[in-house]
Amino acid sequence: MAVKIRLQRHGKKNFAFFHIVVADSRSPRDGRFIEQLGSYNPNTNPATIILDADKALKWLNVGAQPTLTARRILSYEGVLLRKHLQEGVAKGALTQAQADEKFAAWKAGQDEKIAAKKAGLKNDALAKAKEAKAAEAKVNEARAEAIAKKKAEAEEAARKAAEEAAAEAAEAVETPAE
Repeated sequence: MAVKIRLQRHGKKNFAFFHIVVADSRSPRDGRFIEQLGSYNPNTNPATIILDADKALKWLNVGAQPTLTARRILSYEGVLLRKHLQEGVAKGALTQAQADEKFAAWKAGQDEKIAAKKAGLKNDALAKAKEAKAAEAKVNEARAEAIAKKKAEAEEAARKAAEEAAAEAAEAVETPAE
């Protein structure tokens, strides 16, 4: 029986999330599976991956073949690196302590990258909000100037109308009706 580590689609239309499962390669995509290893949600930024790395490593060691997407997820989480290091330990190329140290160093770097991406996304969002606020303030200032200009023109027109009415009243008083 050929066993695959693959994704099983869940969620609604245009908003999918996936379970990472071990399944017989002949079973349907969303059908029967042997064991669930975790989940993958690509709708968040960065994507949310919850994975039981020990179970995944166990299945890789007994011959389960990951699909391309599952391979990327396993690589991102460091499962493939752990498998590679375990093979090195089995061959005697390095000790278990050295393998653990290499994995810990890699994991620290990976966590740092993820934290930097999250911080960058947060900073970008703040910068965009600041720009939007500045643009809104500029538009509001332009509107206030336009309203003030209209008000001044209306007051000027009212003043001229009042002067003309006063002048006409003065002319009517000066020229008596005959």
